[in-house]
Amino acid sequence: MFESYSTLAGQFFGLVSLVLCVWAFSCKQDDRLLMLLLSANVAFALQFMIFESWTAAALTLLVIVRIALARRYPGSKAAMAIMLTASGVASVLTWQGWADLPAIVAMILGTVGMFMLRGIPMRVFLGLAALAWTLSHLLVGSVGGTLAEALVLFTNAITIYRLYRAKQRYPEVID
Repeated sequence: MFESYSTLAGQFFGLVSLVLCVWAFSCKQDDRLLMLLLSANVAFALQFMIFESWTAAALTLLVIVRIALARRYPGSKAAMAIMLTASGVASVLTWQGWADLPAIVAMILGTVGMFMLRGIPMRVFLGLAALAWTLSHLLVGSVGGTLAEALVLFTNAITIYRLYRAKQRYPEVID
């Protein structure tokens, strides 16, 4: 009986993340995107904890820190190195098997994207990270998380296209 409640709770937090992620990636403003991603990752971390995917949970908690640091120190190679080191330590301490690898790949791609890139290039890296997170969600059996990442990929692609079109029309305004 308890197992069914925890599965339901995990699925619930995956669905909460779904709503927040779609909203985030539909935003053209980087700051709004990053703030909504903070909220979505709180729900993702809870979901991974409930499903006992400890590496994904630890890295998702670090994603929250990474988003805050990337907003405060954009372009900082030192902050990026600290986040990558913390991610490596967390991964070693929580490693359960090869199913943890997609979360690690996602963390690396997202970290490089958020610290070193802006606009379309950042969203491309975040899209690749979402692809790796999709695999993590599939491996733990999260319907909501898998749908969230799939819709993130779709919404992110549309936003990239919209930004590209805006840049073509208004090159002096959009950088």
